[in-house]
Amino acid sequence: MRQLVVGAFTTLDGVMQAPGGPDEDRDNGFRHGGWLVPYFDEKFVQIMTEWTTRAGAFLLGRKTYEIFAGSWPKSTDPADEIAVALNTRPKFVASSTLGAVGWNNSTLLKGDIAQEVAKLKAMEGGEIQVHGSSNLIQTLLRHDLVDALRIWQFPVVLGTGKRLFGDGAIPRSFRLVETQLNTTGAVLHVYERTGGLKYGEVEVGQETVVFE
Repeated sequence: MRQLVVGAFTTLDGVMQAPGGPDEDRDNGFRHGGWLVPYFDEKFVQIMTEWTTRAGAFLLGRKTYEIFAGSWPKSTDPADEIAVALNTRPKFVASSTLGAVGWNNSTLLKGDIAQEVAKLKAMEGGEIQVHGSSNLIQTLLRHDLVDALRIWQFPVVLGTGKRLFGDGAIPRSFRLVETQLNTTGAVLHVYERTGGLKYGEVEVGQETVVFE
């Protein structure tokens, strides 16, 4: 079974809306677009390149697909490994409003998105990566389809905007497997899903009791 990996850029307060530019996503009057850009550095690009080239396929929501399809095909440098991966590898688009998708090697998913993604995961191949696509991520989390999280957290607080974890996410525990820091203060945390939650009770002067 293929792993489904969600990648996200978030602020300290969990906002992931419009990290790359002012007009990327102005839903609900969001006016902080482009908050990530001052934190780019060579290490960030290096890690993102290594990460993106692991993908066997990409799973995108409508808005992220349209942004990517409008920009990445313009990058034709064969040395740009991210562009090569995005332009050539399979892309599956979750949308109930698009009638067709024209970017090379793209397929529009129709019907029940959770069921369609479960079918993709059951196929052979490399990991399926989700980039951006905040609404799609909420659906994937509600249906327990996310196997791993790669979260870039930036030293910014916005106070408003779409967040990585919204209402309806199934309670789950994750294991931290990797952390990297770039030169501008952004931290990459990589988590793998381990299962349900464990609970306990802490009392002063007594041992901590953990309940399954």
